[in-house]
Amino acid sequence: MMYNDGMKIAFFSDCYLDLTGGIKTSIDAQKVALEKNGHTVYIFSTGFPKNNKELKKLAEKNIFQVPSCRLFFRGLTPVSRRPKIIEKWLLKKYPEIKDFDVFYVHYEGGCSIAGLRLARRLKIPSVQVMHGREDMGEGNIIPFGFRTIVAILLNWFHSWYLPHFKTVCRDDYLANTIAKAKMWTLMVNHANYADLVLTPSNHFRQKLIHYGVKKDIKVLPNSYSDEMFPKKAEVKSLAPNETLKIIWHSRVSAEKRMMPFLRALSKVNGKYKMDVYGGGGDFWRAQRFSKKHNMNVVFHGNVAFDKLSDAINRSHLDVLVSYNFDTFGMTLIEAEAYAVPVFFCDPDMKEVVPEGSFIMSASESSDSMAEALDNLMRHSEKISQMSKVMILHRKEILASERIKILEKIFNDIIKE
Repeated sequence: MMYNDGMKIAFFSDCYLDLTGGIKTSIDAQKVALEKNGHTVYIFSTGFPKNNKELKKLAEKNIFQVPSCRLFFRGLTPVSRRPKIIEKWLLKKYPEIKDFDVFYVHYEGGCSIAGLRLARRLKIPSVQVMHGREDMGEGNIIPFGFRTIVAILLNWFHSWYLPHFKTVCRDDYLANTIAKAKMWTLMVNHANYADLVLTPSNHFRQKLIHYGVKKDIKVLPNSYSDEMFPKKAEVKSLAPNETLKIIWHSRVSAEKRMMPFLRALSKVNGKYKMDVYGGGGDFWRAQRFSKKHNMNVVFHGNVAFDKLSDAINRSHLDVLVSYNFDTFGMTLIEAEAYAVPVFFCDPDMKEVVPEGSFIMSASESSDSMAEALDNLMRHSEKISQMSKVMILHRKEILASERIKILEKIFNDIIKE
């Protein structure tokens, strides 16, 4: 098969350099697995300003920072220069990409737009990964009074470079505001410009089809790096009346719903301790709330992955309580790698981890989450039951397993 001879693959992403989170983790795992299988991988990404020494160090790993804004950032995320500037820079600086086999595009910003446009210009197959719910992301980042105008401006900018043949109208489903409808318009038209679309979950695939993505959409779940994967995982257990050790390692932000979960935790009757890893817009607010209510919650901020992985391994329960936002939830498979049971309230997340390995609250409300946690503490034997299920399935999340699907996808689209 063609991919055994080694493909040349160019990744494009606006969410990679200088960031943490699911997109970066997924890209890293796939890059390592593809290179291990003999493929050449370049990554082009937006980033914050760097000196020549830092850029050279990245280049040694075939990671390259595209022209990026020095003073303008989107929250804590770097922003690229205009797509046409990036295209011109790429062709001048890295003319070898004209001979690449496939352009693999992540996200929908300037760097990603440049990757799609250049792929069509060079007649190279393009695969677009639709990672996230930008309709919800924009609403959580932008203050209430500015959401509509920002969404309109983002649409306007996007349509300068990629044609908008499909308009999503306001409805009673997911596009229930003008701003959300505009963001769905952007996502759908971005996906339709690629030759093939990937999503990490079937539930997100169905939503994209509902709003008008016409290109073939395949599901490729995110994976866990083989190099970082723990060789062994022990069954976690919780004795009656023992302190439940909870870990949070998502962003401490509105879209991840840290504050509703803290309100839930403040209502539980059993003993608990929660360690919070990561930062975000609600970090200081969450700290103040925890202190005010004398909660057993420790905030560690951003830490090195080895320290985080040790903390996950020491926990009884991993939580991800976003609702109608996450399309996959890397937090959940990071927990699965260590056989740690998970807690969530979004039914869509049932697709990510095996049946019998999770606790799901009846609704997204704080009262419902508190009730589910109380019930778990009264039935502590559930922890070991769920952990055993995690152990049975944990190797399914390895990048070396899931990369076989991606290689076949690339091989098929190259041959078309």
